[in-house]
Amino acid sequence: MSTNDLKMINVMIDSQPVSIPENTSILDAAKMLSIDIPTLCHHEDLCVAGNCRVCMVEVKGSRTLQASCATPVAENMEIYTNSRLVRTARKHVIELLLSEHRGDCLRCYRNGSCELQALANEYRIDQGVFIDLHKADQVDISSPAIQKDDSKCIRCQRCVRACTELQSVSALCVAHKGADMKITTFWDKALAYVVCTNCGQCVTHCPTGSLTERNYVEDVWDAIYDPTKHVVVQTAPAIRVSIGEEVGMEPGQRVTQKLVTALRRLGFDSVLDTDFTADLTIIEEGHELIHRLTKALRDKEDVSLPMITSCSPGWIKYVEHEFSDHLEHLSTCKSPQQMFGPLAKTYYAEKIGVDPKDMVVVSIMPCTAKKFEATRPEMMASGLRDVDYVLTTRELGLMLRQAGINFQNLEDGEYDSILGKSTGAGAIFGATGGVMEAALRTAYEVVTGKEIPFENLRVTPVRGLDGVKEATVKIEGTLNKYNFLEGAELRVAIGHGLTNARKIMNQLEKGESPYHFIEIMACPGGCIGGGGQPIPTTDQIRLKRTAAIYDEDEKMQLRKSHENPEIKAIYDDFLEKPLGHKSHELLHTTYVKREKN
Repeated sequence: MSTNDLKMINVMIDSQPVSIPENTSILDAAKMLSIDIPTLCHHEDLCVAGNCRVCMVEVKGSRTLQASCATPVAENMEIYTNSRLVRTARKHVIELLLSEHRGDCLRCYRNGSCELQALANEYRIDQGVFIDLHKADQVDISSPAIQKDDSKCIRCQRCVRACTELQSVSALCVAHKGADMKITTFWDKALAYVVCTNCGQCVTHCPTGSLTERNYVEDVWDAIYDPTKHVVVQTAPAIRVSIGEEVGMEPGQRVTQKLVTALRRLGFDSVLDTDFTADLTIIEEGHELIHRLTKALRDKEDVSLPMITSCSPGWIKYVEHEFSDHLEHLSTCKSPQQMFGPLAKTYYAEKIGVDPKDMVVVSIMPCTAKKFEATRPEMMASGLRDVDYVLTTRELGLMLRQAGINFQNLEDGEYDSILGKSTGAGAIFGATGGVMEAALRTAYEVVTGKEIPFENLRVTPVRGLDGVKEATVKIEGTLNKYNFLEGAELRVAIGHGLTNARKIMNQLEKGESPYHFIEIMACPGGCIGGGGQPIPTTDQIRLKRTAAIYDEDEKMQLRKSHENPEIKAIYDDFLEKPLGHKSHELLHTTYVKREKN
């Protein structure tokens, strides 16, 4: 329905007339007049809840104050967002929330970025008028990825709605009523023992410090300061378009070269790029797809199709819990992070003359689930733990502030060689559809000997924030060894957010999946919307980060993974060939069937 088809109604907000579409909330109507009504339980990603009552406004003729997020406007409604009654009520609501909230702000990880703290400052709540009711709950640190502190919870339920609506997981829920109400898990178990995918969407949607990532900043500082250690850092594709937000820049700024310089200033011995192993993932995964298609379509063998990507650890843990009878559909390729680890502690360590036992591998990731992934027992292909520490974008931002680095004034730097050169295909891994697009660029060319027939390599059907996207690529002029594909159509699908993943997997479970290849990312928008990214993250911000990712791709000299000279070199010098013995040993993995509850 176009704007012209909508019924428009007239209202007055703070004595200002405005004409707006019917069914618009008072909160959104006020935004049209640049009036900011404070909220805590509201988030544009989530359904309306009206739990916190901070957004109350006065409506002429109404007996009580109304929650602006949950109240639609009506014809000739007169609304007051800043009357004495409204301000007094809001202040008391904030005071009540603070009375149940452990107020150790100076020691809190969210100090300076806590929404409750910001409102307390705005309303000048410098001393409590209500007695302190917060409970000294234990902090749940059972998970290597996410920390839960109930004493800081304001029971807004944003985390519950994120887990249920965005991710279709429901690891978090509401228990009990009234003063005993709390946000908890199934049977009140620790996070490590429930169906939690570690995606971190609860963390990015939490307004306080109740849910945070497990912080390993001090461990990394200790490694950097240890003169016996050679500390290697790898940076994920999405970091280069989001770390700027942590240092005061607008969303969607590409800062790749400044990021390299900043990491050297922090003291890392080698600054390398996860985009390199994203390119490597494409080579291995692309050949795995071709191998499965060859077996299924040419040789008529029973092979698991569609093949599904495996580079999102939140998605992997989700499918291990929820669809464990279909693990054979997953690509056996490790994620780029976990391909990087064993290569750093074997190939790279040998090249630079460092004992792998003296090497510490640190990842900078947009993802909290990567922390869990690094601890999986399967991830010791080098004979040691392949990735020692995983930091989120937010944790890197903290390190930059601790080091007093003026990020925006840094000179440009370049990644170190051997595991540092990448292509545009590696860069677009950071956005939903990027893995698929990168894979198609290489797989199509490997099969046909021709460049993929999309303008400027842009496979636009796989781009964007639609929940499930589909595309069909017609294979023409194929090489003889792949002649089963002559004139065939390769059908692909892309899903992001685990609610959309469930739709795709339900289709597969019923035997109705029409696809050959599927990409799934756990987080909305893909890695650019990951659980470790700067807060806030909204669709508007996701789109800006995504645009920057694609801009990074188009500015690069090389844009197809198989054209990366360092990828060619590592096969010539070390791996020998895609899907070879050494590749399987270091770059491929297995999966675990987990309980649903």
